[in-house]
Amino acid sequence: MKRSSDRLADPYRDLDVIDARAPRFNQTVIGLLSALAVITGWWWLLALLAVQLVVGLTLGRRYCLPCLAYFELVQPLFGEGPLEDARPPRFANMVGAAFLTIASLSYVLGADLVGAVLGSLVAILALLAASTGFCAGCEAYKLGYVLTGRRFVACPLPPRPRSATDSGA
Repeated sequence: MKRSSDRLADPYRDLDVIDARAPRFNQTVIGLLSALAVITGWWWLLALLAVQLVVGLTLGRRYCLPCLAYFELVQPLFGEGPLEDARPPRFANMVGAAFLTIASLSYVLGADLVGAVLGSLVAILALLAASTGFCAGCEAYKLGYVLTGRRFVACPLPPRPRSATDSGA
């Protein structure tokens, strides 16, 4: 089992990359809580999720509660997963924060149906990403490159240390 000291990337300093399982964990949390908010009518929970996403995006992963739970509790148990470019999941979080904010404001303004639809959309897409690995926001980020005539190139990932089997020993 890997220890947190065996990480290739520091989750709070190496912000260009992220353990691929961290966004899935965050998507699970956001998806389940968004679904709970829509089912119960607790629009304020959608607002709290939006605030949490914005805080994590602006102040860093250390202030994102699902990120902290993943990096401090889950990752030490299972080790660091494969690293991926952090830009697509970050963009997906921005989109999620925007939708959750608009959903919350819709509830406040009395447009409960609009709030429920937007909150449900966040829940469905987050749970789809968490369960299948298909992240609509991440794919939209990459599509943005194509539509602007650029090719998406993932940021360089830290090299994996050579194992004894790689060196032929």
